[in-house]
Amino acid sequence: MYTSYIGRKFLKLYNDREGKNLSAREFFDDVLFPLFFDDDKHLMHVHGSTFFQKIGKEDINGGKKESLIRLARLHNDVSQGRKSGSTYVGYAAENVTEVTSGQVTSLDCMIDEEEIYASWIGQGFAVGLKGGLLLINEDEILWIIFTGWRFYRKFISQTPNIKSRQIETWNGYWLWHSTSHSDLDSLGDNVEVPIGNESEETGSSAIITMPWIKIVFSLSKVLPNKIITGYAYVLSKMNSTYGFIKIILPDVQKMYEMRDVLFINESETVLSDKEIEELSTFYNFKSACQLSTIGLKAFEPDKLREFMPKGSILYAQGKEFKFSTEESFLYYQIYKIWIIAMLNKTELLNLASRIASALIELETADERGKKIFSTLSQEVRDSKNIKEFIEKITSALVQQPTNRETFRMVVEEILKMPSDNFPLFITLTRFEYTYQKFKN
Repeated sequence: MYTSYIGRKFLKLYNDREGKNLSAREFFDDVLFPLFFDDDKHLMHVHGSTFFQKIGKEDINGGKKESLIRLARLHNDVSQGRKSGSTYVGYAAENVTEVTSGQVTSLDCMIDEEEIYASWIGQGFAVGLKGGLLLINEDEILWIIFTGWRFYRKFISQTPNIKSRQIETWNGYWLWHSTSHSDLDSLGDNVEVPIGNESEETGSSAIITMPWIKIVFSLSKVLPNKIITGYAYVLSKMNSTYGFIKIILPDVQKMYEMRDVLFINESETVLSDKEIEELSTFYNFKSACQLSTIGLKAFEPDKLREFMPKGSILYAQGKEFKFSTEESFLYYQIYKIWIIAMLNKTELLNLASRIASALIELETADERGKKIFSTLSQEVRDSKNIKEFIEKITSALVQQPTNRETFRMVVEEILKMPSDNFPLFITLTRFEYTYQKFKN
């Protein structure tokens, strides 16, 4: 299981950095157990494990600490060769007829004890985000997560009525939080953890799970120029996996870079890093994983398709964008940044602006009571494909020869771009048109 791989990888990293030679079981006993389980408030949950089940009265009456009884019970299960998701984290159910047995045809596999304990270590590094879990095979990321474990223990010990066993959610929060600070050791007393409302059923609150995009932004701050691989999955009563996903962190950096290029003269009002990182996306984590890579495409802003021409792309609605609130200007900026980053050609912004100006000029030729040219302008902006756009822009050229060069250039560029890019360009033109009309 990949949890074991990550556990072994971190164990080597830990031993190298700390000058030790711990086995997986020794690390579990000496490091993981004291932090995670030697307290009534556990930091992690493994479904079905005897480690989390009740203790008989006869054991309690013996005077032994309950956490140590549970530890001995886990060790016994492992030594007795009990192999299932309750001992070997992420593995199939103990019985092949169970729903979580997956595609395993035989549970009589050769799995040594080190592999089993390594799986517990590896699961401790799972990053919880809305929609699933993510294991990241990068030393820098693993070490950052490891530094957060002790702060989670401190937080959960000092916070009344807080839900326990949220290490994965904490890891996601810690990754986001720590990448915003340079001195990790100073964070312990200054962590503002996002906590949800108290549950009426349990009477406790829980740490809020981070959006997946914030996690990716955090990763890009640590490894801005690297393409990394993450293993995406879900562990619950029904385990599932999304597989190994490439995360293209240089693409993430383009959001910041385009912001600086496009709004260089608007430093007072331009989007901050924080505002960019608050981006709400069209794709949830599962659908982003289904793209096979997480890069700029997965960052498509939520609701952008509302303003794309109907028929140009799935779910496009053809609405007109309105500059009615301060928030609308923020949306305009984020839409513009993402589209230009996707088109990967800043010159297209100038061309879209020129087409928007030409269409506004065309509309002024309407005679009183008639909207012939306004209708043609609308048809150009509502074009759902390249063929339709060229037909409409040709009609506009006949009516407005003074903008011949602008129309020629746009047709030339449209014919060179991939057809998938056209909906983005025409939407950019629609935004520029609305913005110019608003300013005038």
